[in-house]
Amino acid sequence: MRHSPIAQPTLPFASFLHPTSTVALSLQFAWLLILSIPVACIAWTITHEEAFREPRECCQRLSKQARTPLLRKFFYLFTCEYCFSHYVAGFMLVLTRLKLLYLDWRGYVVALFALVWVANQYMSIYNRLRLDIKHEQVQIKQVQIKAQEKEQRKEKEKKEQPAGALKSMPERAA
Repeated sequence: MRHSPIAQPTLPFASFLHPTSTVALSLQFAWLLILSIPVACIAWTITHEEAFREPRECCQRLSKQARTPLLRKFFYLFTCEYCFSHYVAGFMLVLTRLKLLYLDWRGYVVALFALVWVANQYMSIYNRLRLDIKHEQVQIKQVQIKAQEKEQRKEKEKKEQPAGALKSMPERAA
């Protein structure tokens, strides 16, 4: 009997420690990056955007006023993008059956937390980008207000000058 040069686990239960996958790691990583985009988009839209303002305000109110702690936590998850992204990621895993690193149930667990982490990185980048854009808009508005004030002062000074006190124009040499 010939022995393989590759070390085999000596314990019968140790084989589960070594992940085996038929999907290349690079492809799994690509799926992770791509699937995190809709997770982030859905979680951000429901927890921040104007389209869902009324239901979100209702959930905010109920997260503070509900009778039981379980109900308060349930309604809070619709107001927190981090909390809600776990549920969206879980839903995406049910739809896509994405597994990362492992072929069994552990692949789903790894994929769930990886999706949540990457989606929250995307949301952080988006939030930072929105803040930068808003900051630039505020600066532009301030410059516009200063320019309008300067223009109004010039017009006011022109109106306040008496009619006979106009500056004489130098005569041209003929």
